[in-house]
This record gives sequence, structure tokens and C-alpha cells, in this order.
Amino acid sequence: MQHENPLLRGQSADHRFITMGEIMLRLTPPNYDKIRVANSFEASYGGSEANIALALANLGTDATFFSVVPDNSLGKSAVRALRSNDVHCTPVILATPKEVPSHRLGTYYLETGYGIRPSKVIYDRKHSAITEYDFSGVDLKALLKDFTWLHLSGITPALGPGCAELVLNMLKAAKELGLTVSFDGNFRSTLWSWEEARDYCTQCLPYVDVLLGIEPYHLYKDPGHPELGDWKDGVPLQPSYEQQDEIFRAFIQAYPNLKCIARHVRYAHSGSENSLKAFMWYDGHTFESKLFTFTILDRVGGGDAFASGLIYAMMHEERPMDILNFAVASSAIKHTIHGDANIIDDAQTIRNLMNMNYDIKR
Repeated sequence: MQHENPLLRGQSADHRFITMGEIMLRLTPPNYDKIRVANSFEASYGGSEANIALALANLGTDATFFSVVPDNSLGKSAVRALRSNDVHCTPVILATPKEVPSHRLGTYYLETGYGIRPSKVIYDRKHSAITEYDFSGVDLKALLKDFTWLHLSGITPALGPGCAELVLNMLKAAKELGLTVSFDGNFRSTLWSWEEARDYCTQCLPYVDVLLGIEPYHLYKDPGHPELGDWKDGVPLQPSYEQQDEIFRAFIQAYPNLKCIARHVRYAHSGSENSLKAFMWYDGHTFESKLFTFTILDRVGGGDAFASGLIYAMMHEERPMDILNFAVASSAIKHTIHGDANIIDDAQTIRNLMNMNYDIKR
């Protein structure tokens, strides 16, 4: 059954967004408890790509999610959580035990940090439905043909060979169909090695229009002589404007297909207080955002909120500095919301934060 976003009724959608990835069950001890002493867990659902679809749908974007979940109560509950936030889930495959023998939904446990104690994540996602499904029968061009924007990440290909093949095939199909493609490398050390991630994600770059983050990719100073090093070698996690501009220019020289590159920079003052800013290459220039400092309620999904904010602002053809500041403000405000995704349903709320306006709205 086709699901409709009520925020779009009576409107013509200039952009139709689709993403693909794994959605997982998230279990969190309440009240900042440690997992080993927890007597109960709060249940919710999340995953990088799902978080972005959910955030965009809440802002009124026509957003669709494609994935595979087991055809049981957990899989259906995950789909219900997305649909309750106006994400189209018609393409989601509810797989049978014959199609996915382990018949399970991936799970992760989040131990929320407090003060000087950082958050901690334990994954239980091996042999999840999306990793066991055979995608060879999926007609990707038919899946993508009615959309204008595809978003993918480097998490999904790390789940297994079938997922890795699917991501590359989706990138190629999207470019043939003329979709705008965004990609977030999203390195996860628990899923694959740094070199494996760089080798794979570098293959994706020729098909990408909007790149989120500058790792994990090979950006050799001389592709014929890798021993001469990578442009990113030695650059700190909190680079200067000049250092970031040099890296962006190296990316554009190697991959002129890139129309936008954006990355956020985090300053962790403690487990409960962080600051964020971001850099973006757009229209031949490097831009630097405002610095936002905030107290953290839930850090998970901050990068996804940055991505969704950037995509939303680009879809609405905002000015470059407004695109970047909207993205950072989206990430900052997500840190004040429980759960994986930014559920703000009013873009003006994000713009108020973007403009450092904290007054009560009434």
C-alpha cells in the first residue's frame, strides 16, 4: 500500500528523495545507566540512511526508504516507526525465512554518556536480513526512475558482499537516470578495516554529486605513486580554513563531478558538552560555518542530521552560507532530541537556531 506524507498534500514535490540502508532496533538503558546494571531498556529504531529519510520527511520532503527487514513483528515495527514519521516504505522488502535464513533485525545497544563519561555502542547486527537477501532480482532502474535524489552511505557496503555490490549498482543506475547522488563515507571500524573502507568508498566517488565527509577515501598526491602520500595525511581533525580548502581543491581536481563537499568538525569539551562547525566546498569556494556550542541529550545521529539539513537546504536552493549553517544547526538541535533522528517538523525552528535566536515562540 502506498503511504502518503500529509505534509505534501496539495503541493507539487520538486524533489523526490530515496535512500537505502539497514534499519536497526536500538536498546538504551534509561537514566544514563550502564548496560551491565540495566534492568530495562528503551526501544526505538534507527540507522544512518533511515535517520536521514525520517528527518527530511518531517520537514515535508517526499522521502522514501528501501531496505530488507524480516517478515515478523520486529521488522514490521521498524517499518511502522518510519511510516509514523511520514517516510514512504512501499519498496521495503519483508523477507521470509526462506529468503533470509537467520530472519533477524539488526540490533544495537547504546549506553548514553554523561559528563566526562562518553557514550558506548555495542552492535549485534551480523546475519541481519539485509545482509542475507539476494538483490539480484531487484530492478534498480525501476526502483529509482521516479526519484530525483539518491543518498547512500559507506555503512551499508561494509555489511557484506551483497550489500557492497548493491550500493555500487545503485550508484551507477542513479547516474544513468540523472539523479542527484549524495554519499556519506561514515566509517565504522567494527564493520571493516580502514584500508578496506578507503578502497571501496574511493570506487564510489565518480558517481557522487554531494560528498559528506572527507574520509574514508584515497586522495593520493600522485595516483601513480601512492607512496608519496595522501593529501589528507597529517591534517588534524579540527583543520584550519586553509587546510580544509586545500583538501577540497584536491578532491575537485581528482573528481570534477563533485558539486558539493561538506564536513562537520566536532569539539568535544566533555561527554555532555560539544561544539560543532562545518566547512563546505560549493560553487568554486570554501565556506566556513558559525560555531555552535550545546549540551548533549543524545549524540547518536548528529552526523545524519547534518546530512539531512544540508540536503534539505540544497533542495530549497538556499544561499551557500545558509545551506551550511542550516546543516550545522540541524545537527546541533538533534543533540537535544532522544532517539536516532532529528524529528523537528518545522524548518523555521532550525533557522532560528541558525540565527542564534533562542526566544520562546508563542
